Amino acid sequence: MSRIRKPDRPLRRRPVLITALAAVLASLLAACGGSATAGGGADNTLIIGMTASDIPVLDTGLAQGQGYEGLRFVGNQLYDGLTKFDLTQGTEIPKIVPALAESWEPNPDLTSWTFHLRPNVTFHDGTPWNADAAIFNLERYTDKNSPNFYQELNAQGGLSVAGIKTFSKVDDLTIQIDTNGPWSYLPTDLATVYFGSPTAIKAVGNQAFAEHPVGTGPFKFESLERGQRLVMTKNENYWNGAPKVDKVILRPIPDPTARVAALRSGEVNWIEVPPPDDVPSLQGQGYQVLINSYDHIWPWVFNMTKAPFDNPKVREALNWAINRQSLVDNILKGTAEPANGFAPRANAAYRPANDVYGYDPAKAKQLLAEAGYPNGFTMTLSYPTSGSGNMVPTPMNTALQADLAAVGVAVELKPIEWAAMLNDFFVGNIPDNADALNISLSYQQEGFWRSWFGTQSAINAGKYSNPQVDALLEQARTVLDGSARSDIYAQIAAILGKDSPWLVVVDDKNPRVLAANVHGFVQPQSWFADLTTLSVG
Repeated sequence: MSRIRKPDRPLRRRPVLITALAAVLASLLAACGGSATAGGGADNTLIIGMTASDIPVLDTGLAQGQGYEGLRFVGNQLYDGLTKFDLTQGTEIPKIVPALAESWEPNPDLTSWTFHLRPNVTFHDGTPWNADAAIFNLERYTDKNSPNFYQELNAQGGLSVAGIKTFSKVDDLTIQIDTNGPWSYLPTDLATVYFGSPTAIKAVGNQAFAEHPVGTGPFKFESLERGQRLVMTKNENYWNGAPKVDKVILRPIPDPTARVAALRSGEVNWIEVPPPDDVPSLQGQGYQVLINSYDHIWPWVFNMTKAPFDNPKVREALNWAINRQSLVDNILKGTAEPANGFAPRANAAYRPANDVYGYDPAKAKQLLAEAGYPNGFTMTLSYPTSGSGNMVPTPMNTALQADLAAVGVAVELKPIEWAAMLNDFFVGNIPDNADALNISLSYQQEGFWRSWFGTQSAINAGKYSNPQVDALLEQARTVLDGSARSDIYAQIAAILGKDSPWLVVVDDKNPRVLAANVHGFVQPQSWFADLTTLSVG
């Protein structure tokens, strides 16, 4: 039976005998290489050590509260969208393929899309997937006049549907979505708009659904111990074929040293973002260390409402002051690559000509002098201590702090917990009104170009604004051909290279480590991962 298990209330007194027995049991388990708390050693069970500090919220779009890691391990496992990314190979940038919709087509001006839904799909509770279920969920995301509307879902999980105007049922297996203006890449943005069982949601209400999640995805909810673990079991009736692994357990382990210790002890058999210094020894011990370029960048977002970051020369100066290659070689040990421009190498918009920065402290000092800061200045940086895509943020930011100090810029580092940072970021704010925000970001969904750099974007935290960029973003929405759109984004990347709204640092290579007995996993060029192909044993 699916259940939520809350942490026990602390006891006032613990009998000595119970404490002693627990210690003996722990010693026996350690000697056997097992773990009482992680479920280690279970046959065909994948146990993942996440970077998140907590299990993501289990509602359809609210997993994003722990960043894209929440969508990777919760959203894409419990649920499906109308579309999804093809994660079956690792040599090409993943394309959008059918999921709960078998096909789709736009009208000529790209302001209306018709989606033909996949037949014979059921939610985990047996509720049929059809147009009524789709409309119910879209109302929940977007329709403030509907009794099904859920404000919290709209605020956090509705970023990808913000441009939807109306939607309607055509027949039992067809829906139409009308948009506020052309939206050429709507199928890409819909990949993270997940659908829950209307029966389950109505039974418990919007807010409680996160404790009783029911989707159509490859895995079903079994149990949750908040802050400790989420257990999911395979969906034997999954429309795309049952997963090969029987069970997936998620464990939040934000400290990288603790993650690798859990891997080595057998408590987990998969970890995200190993400590880079441990990579050689892990490889030598037979663990699978996997990396691949993907559509991700690790920047500082400058607060352009504040001096001196309203001056483009200052922003450019900082981009010349940092030694990206040293960071990659000495701290990240090759698990990332230098970002010398705004489009990652695994983005279709990447053009070598747009790699415009390098390491030149003398040039940085010259630009600072030209901007009126010959002696530098002081600034504050808000940065997360862990979390989705953030790699090893404290050592990385400490190294950048030293680089900038060498050109006269004194940086005060202000750490903040990842989920707390996202609460500010999702409403377009930089925590503590700091001068810059360090946050890992992706362009995997095309709409993110607009989210990060569009003047009207609600989550443009740095408040960057350029009419040329806005015009190109609008143009991209009118072009159906993906290759032609990538040329438009390349033009945007070139403008960003001149405006320097971010300090671009590195492009992550998505490092993760798997135990030797985890088989069949493909490391894609994507933030997401397909867990259905692997097995343990």
